Formats: sequence, structure tokens, C-alpha cells
Amino acid sequence: MHDPLFQPVSLGAIEAPNRILMAPLTRGRATHEHVPTPLMTEYYRQRATAGLIISEATGISQEGLGWPNAPGIWNDDQVQAWKPVTEAVHAAGGRIILQLWHMGRIVHPDFLGGEPPVSASATRAPGHAHTNDGTKDFETARPLRLDEMARLVDDYERAARNAREAGFDGVQLHAANGYLIDQFLRDGTNLRDDDYGGSPQNRVRLMREVVERLIAVWGKEHVSIRLSPNGESQGTDDSNPAATFGEAARVLQELGVSFVELRQPGPKGTFGQTDVPPQDGLIRSIYTGPLVLNSDYTPEAAAADIASGRADAISFGRPFISNPDLIERIASGAPINPNKGVPQTWYSPGEVGYTDYPTLAEETASA
Repeated sequence: MHDPLFQPVSLGAIEAPNRILMAPLTRGRATHEHVPTPLMTEYYRQRATAGLIISEATGISQEGLGWPNAPGIWNDDQVQAWKPVTEAVHAAGGRIILQLWHMGRIVHPDFLGGEPPVSASATRAPGHAHTNDGTKDFETARPLRLDEMARLVDDYERAARNAREAGFDGVQLHAANGYLIDQFLRDGTNLRDDDYGGSPQNRVRLMREVVERLIAVWGKEHVSIRLSPNGESQGTDDSNPAATFGEAARVLQELGVSFVELRQPGPKGTFGQTDVPPQDGLIRSIYTGPLVLNSDYTPEAAAADIASGRADAISFGRPFISNPDLIERIASGAPINPNKGVPQTWYSPGEVGYTDYPTLAEETASA
């Protein structure tokens, strides 16, 4: 029934032994200084049987990171602390890439010494930010100046070089979920009238410049991207998703990235609700490389979409939280554990709800 999920697939330079990818999942287990911890090494090692692990979103700079205890990749302490993680995954036979994250207007000033966050334009996200002192209202962002764009792209390059030093197998640009690149892509948050605003060609300019720089560091076969093309996400929306993301797909086809991952939540999805139809068919018609789909898949639906050719692989998120051996469970038809205790333990410190979920073998042995 699930055979399509267990065929190997080439994702650029990465040869994945199965088509079940681990989606990026923010878990908040780094230090207050955004340095990875030994507990994270065990967490990723446990899940190394995934066809490919896409790491949790990881800050490229302090400017871009506004989530308590999320990891970064901008300084040497962070690089050195990531090395045991990649080594453990590789020792267990796995593959892992680092997702590069700049949150833009979603960063609260508490993380920035009281300075406002940066974005495409002076907009304010709805809702509340998670800070070290609880939840607080988002604040209005400061538009990035033209003379700051080169520095921003340099920040992505530094993070990409650091990811190589830390032993990752590649990088993924986080351009989804209403974060900085997404804020530039969509006309609901990009109100600029310069080279980075207005037409879809201008609004994808920053994405293009960053991807080009990542490719310069890694080679195109090690660079991927995540997009969320079909509706509002954290207040970021677009009046014509087909035009915007069709143009983005044309750029990614031209640059030849290793794969494109699309997060397409339904009407009750997290980080936004949408009734906009999925855009994967449009993107599939333009971008001819591997396409990875994500959001609320069952194993049966995943196998069907791969068998039909709609996708080349499927990334699973929350099922990997409570099933470190998700691959083995799907392969054997065993029950998939629900996420007990979440969302309380999604972001809380410690091993509870993080590394303490049993494998099927451990469940059987204790029965």
C-alpha cells in the first residue's frame, strides 16, 4: 500500500533511500544564546531513518531570530554545537540539511535591544510574539533600506558557509510561513516602489539574490527552498498567488535548485488558514526538479500523491514529533502515536515530549 514511499529519490546531490522527509519543526531546545544542545543531538539521531531531515528553522542572524531558545548559525559557538548533531545523524546512516531562517517582522523588539524588526515594508503582523517574557503584541517593522540589502544577502551567505563548516549536507531557504522572504514575495506585505517591490519580478528579487548566493557557496545540487504559495500565513498574503509563485517557480527553474518544498495547509492549517487552491500543479508545470509537498498528510495520501506523480516526496512534520521511528511504523503498518501532551511540549525545555517517545521495538519489549 505504501510502496511508493519506499522508493529511493535523488534530491540534487542527496540520495534519499525513501520519500518520507522530516519537515522543519521548531522545538525550542537550544540555549537562550541560540546555541544547540546535546539533547538536540539525540533528537535528530533518533529520526535519522527519514529519507532526509530538514532541520528546524535556524536563525541566520540575531536580527532575524525572534523565537526563544531556537538555534542560530551565525557564530562559532553555534557552529561547533551543531557538529555533534550532524555527526550523529550521519553515524546513524541519515542525511540532514539546515533550514536558513530570517523571521523579518515576526521578530519582537525584545530580541533586538528594543529596536524595531525589519521587513519589506512598514507593516505589523497580527497576533502575538513568543518572547522570553511571555507573549507580547507584534510591533510595526522598519522597511529595509536599499543600502542594507547587500548586508542582508551577506548574512545568508555567512550562515550557508557556517552550515558547511557544521557538517550539514545542504541548506534550505525558508521562504514560507510569513517570514522575511515571504514578506518580500507577497504584495500584502511588500508595499515597496523600488527594485524590490511592485511587479512579481521585483518582489522575487530578494529570493533570487539569496538563492544565487547560497548556490555560490554550496552548488545548486545542495540548495533547496520552502514556499507556502496558497494563502494567508501569519498575516502575509497575496492578491494573485498564481502570478507571484509562478514567477518564483520560473526563477527556481532557471537557477536549478535541488528541490522545492511546498507547504500547503488547508482551511484549518497552522500559521494561517486558507481556502485558496493548492498551487503545486502550477509550480509543477514550471519547475521540473523534485517537488516535495507538505501539510497534514496521512501515509495513504502521501503514497497516492507520489504514485500519481503529483509529488516526488512528502515531508511529515508533527508525526515525527511523537514517532522517532516513523519510517519503520509506516513500512510495517504499525500504529502511529498521536502527539500526546502537545502543544504544551512542542516548545518546552527538556526531554519530555522531545526525546522520550518510544520506538515500536521499545513498546513491544515493554508490553
